[in-house]
Amino acid sequence: MDSLKILKLSYEFPPVGGGGSKVAYGLSSCLVDMGHSVDVVTMAFDDLPKQETVNGIRVSRIPCNRKSIDRCNPHEMANYLVRAIPEVNRLCKSGSYDLIHCHFILPDALLGQWLSKKFDLPLVVTAHGSDVPGYNPDRFQLWHKAIAPFWRKHVRAIDTIVCPSQYLEGLIKSSEPKAKTVTIPNGFDVDKFNSGRARKKSILTLTRMLERKGVQDVLRSLAEPGLDYEIHVIGTGAYLDELKRLDAELGTQAIFHGWLDNDSDELRELLETTSIFVFPSHAENFPLVLLEAMAAGAAIITTDQTGCREVVGDAALTVPPGQPAAIREALEKLAGDPELRDKLGRAARTRLEENFAWQSVASRYLDTFRELVAEKTS
Repeated sequence: MDSLKILKLSYEFPPVGGGGSKVAYGLSSCLVDMGHSVDVVTMAFDDLPKQETVNGIRVSRIPCNRKSIDRCNPHEMANYLVRAIPEVNRLCKSGSYDLIHCHFILPDALLGQWLSKKFDLPLVVTAHGSDVPGYNPDRFQLWHKAIAPFWRKHVRAIDTIVCPSQYLEGLIKSSEPKAKTVTIPNGFDVDKFNSGRARKKSILTLTRMLERKGVQDVLRSLAEPGLDYEIHVIGTGAYLDELKRLDAELGTQAIFHGWLDNDSDELRELLETTSIFVFPSHAENFPLVLLEAMAAGAAIITTDQTGCREVVGDAALTVPPGQPAAIREALEKLAGDPELRDKLGRAARTRLEENFAWQSVASRYLDTFRELVAEKTS
């Protein structure tokens, strides 16, 4: 089985969405580079082309009245699922696919499961976090409670669920012990950022602005004077106005950049020249922003007791979630020790190269794909 033909369903795909969107693109690009065929069905947004080929990936975008580039509501997901049915049905009738790969248990795997049964194709689903009960209580707690029996039945029927972290796998297994799971980390293009540039006296955090991401903890950690560093905050989201209010109240004078395109010169400049990258999330699966900071060679502070620790290993300082005092202590430690900053930055880059390069990650996905295809055809 030399080459696979894969239908990928991912309601978020660049430039739409967050970390899961980047994973869908990165994996698809690598699979195409390795000689496989990938068709992607995703949501339309704004004036993006309905049909286009991106780095060899054939992309079909389904109109669904999505309002935000970085946030999607359940009714928009439902609209997408219904409107995608004719397109995915057409593709499967004419595509001769070997398997279906969905990003997100909800909503994409709902459509994937229907296609899997109708066309007798293996179904692989990558979970990303908010599609798992207990991961994102600030947005989806009530929704997950309402659909809990259906969710458990749904995941039992999936051939394989790929979990980017043991943390997320544990959440899935706690809700449905019979789910068939495998752990494969997210990947990253290790050459995307230059880790060798001179560093500025700056602290950077980059994330969606949600309360559970913990940016408020960074601001509170900087409320006391003594650290002569600029503070840069990149991202947008529902919690942004509250963070700006808190910044004004504390007098931390953070620079809020809003949403920056992942390929923008401004984002590259900030990542490649910051001295300290802080990602203080309270609940996380396998955050790509940490891989970005690792590629850029920044000294990293992040939280333990989450999937963040699985990403950085010993190549960062880790603190308990929701503890501004612990963040402050870590910041002072790094600010006062340039040799430690350099050591952690180099260690982070090395860890990325050795564990999370896309070629290695895609090969692990292919092993899973081929095993399922062989089982189906035997």
